[in-house]
Amino acid sequence: MEIRECRDQDLGPLEHHIPSPGRNRFHEARFRRQEQGRSTFLVAWTDDIPVGSGEILWHGCAAPEVAQRYPGCPELNGLTVSPERHSQGIGTALVHAAEARARQRFHQRIGLGVDDENHRAAALYLRLGYEETGCRYLDRYQYLDDQGTRHEAADSARFLVKRLQ
Repeated sequence: MEIRECRDQDLGPLEHHIPSPGRNRFHEARFRRQEQGRSTFLVAWTDDIPVGSGEILWHGCAAPEVAQRYPGCPELNGLTVSPERHSQGIGTALVHAAEARARQRFHQRIGLGVDDENHRAAALYLRLGYEETGCRYLDRYQYLDDQGTRHEAADSARFLVKRLQ
């Protein structure tokens, strides 16, 4: 497996193998933020096929509750692994790659949000050394359904942090 920063030519294979739901173009949005210097969009590849991705938001979590408590703490966001590739170490490798990049930029910690219903992801993050902070928030986002109708959503989440050494 290889993990590298997303390139423009990776967007087509990403949408083909890990499609954004509905009419959303999540991969393209993440790539554009990377191009603006606001993030680093990591993609995991196996045999020239994208099998997972995640984005490091260098300015941190946008939720006010998190931003006030953890200013300047980069956030690993949108960690995704192809469903048929779960339990193969891809998520762990993406987390480690994000942590390495945060260390390279001299950050002392990195955080991530986890949806209250995503017990599998929470167990992974805790196993990898992320700690509960008690910081809870609503993860607010918008998406387009298959008909192109925009929806607003909010999921209960908690913010976990790991000290980097």
